Amino acid sequence: MDCILVHYGEIGLKGENRPYFERALVKTLRQFEFKKVYKRYGRIVCDLIKSKENKEPYLNKIIEQLSLIPGITSFSFAIKCDLKLDNIIKNVKQIIKNKKFDSFRIQTKRSNKNFKHNSQQTNTIVGQEIVNLGHKVDLDNPELTIYIEITEVETFVYTRKNKGIGGLPVPTAGKVICSLSGGIDSPVAAFMSMKRGCQVIAVHFFNSTQNEAGLLTKLESIAQELSKIQLSLKLYTVDFEQIQKQIIMNIPAEYRMIIYRRFMMFIANKIAVKEKAKAIITGDSIGQVASQTLENINAIYDASQLPVLAPLIGLNKQEITGLAKKIGTYKHSILPYGDCCSYMIAKHPITRSELDEIITLEKNIENKKELIDSALENTKIKKYNLS
Repeated sequence: MDCILVHYGEIGLKGENRPYFERALVKTLRQFEFKKVYKRYGRIVCDLIKSKENKEPYLNKIIEQLSLIPGITSFSFAIKCDLKLDNIIKNVKQIIKNKKFDSFRIQTKRSNKNFKHNSQQTNTIVGQEIVNLGHKVDLDNPELTIYIEITEVETFVYTRKNKGIGGLPVPTAGKVICSLSGGIDSPVAAFMSMKRGCQVIAVHFFNSTQNEAGLLTKLESIAQELSKIQLSLKLYTVDFEQIQKQIIMNIPAEYRMIIYRRFMMFIANKIAVKEKAKAIITGDSIGQVASQTLENINAIYDASQLPVLAPLIGLNKQEITGLAKKIGTYKHSILPYGDCCSYMIAKHPITRSELDEIITLEKNIENKKELIDSALENTKIKKYNLS
């Protein structure tokens, strides 16, 4: 194998804007360890570094990396050759030489309509050569599928498709601010946003008297995992201690979680202005916890001037956990860590709040602007890059 053939799905439906999305994906792929990355119609080619073509650690790392890159529906290690039929047959024989199989089928795609044989004719001609080696054709349930793609410039031959996550490449949708807790849900919400082409900037709220040491290990691990998806991740860490003290002093316990989250929205919006972000992302899922009833979601989201998006809104915990395991954040999210949203709240928080009542209660905190400005002044920023 001397190259990787990258296929995309949704990008191909973008009409006149398609080149913009293709360029974004090419730019992403050029940040990996390839000799060369370039477009062919309907696909992207990544030439492997010749000295590393057969080295397992290099190939395994590429598989791990590309399987999480938004915009890729599948990718395949392939042999590249010219447009001569004899050479195509030669490379098909080369690629199957050490494979054990009885039945097979050929699947040819021909974007080059000037090629002498159409797809079906190519299947038949190449297939007969494989039959002559003692194998049999099975179009419905073959042990091996041999793929041939004939483009305007060259031909690609491969036998396996590695699945990607699909979606759109980062950062084609623009920047968003994602509230990143230490739990399972919000990292998955960040991932789902990245999958739609959003460049995620993460914001974490913590209470420094409660768990700063835990923050430095757990949140950094989650941020590092997320950087594998969009290649880098900026993380704001906001000390929420002084704001929480004022809320605890002035707000009844059953309402505190809602007020906590409204203040987090105020701060996230301020960061969004600085970063020129277009929306706020949360890990909310309807009805999962007390703060996620429709009434409470309405009261919390009212604090945001920007649109608030909740990619997990219709998923249950099992579905979210499955995605967390897939992207590698689950093992970090389940580590012990004090969530500042649950700090000093009632055993049974209010589940159906009234917005007018929440706004009235919030007025008890007279130094609201000063608290928000102080928290922002002491915010720390760190960038995590693909390792």
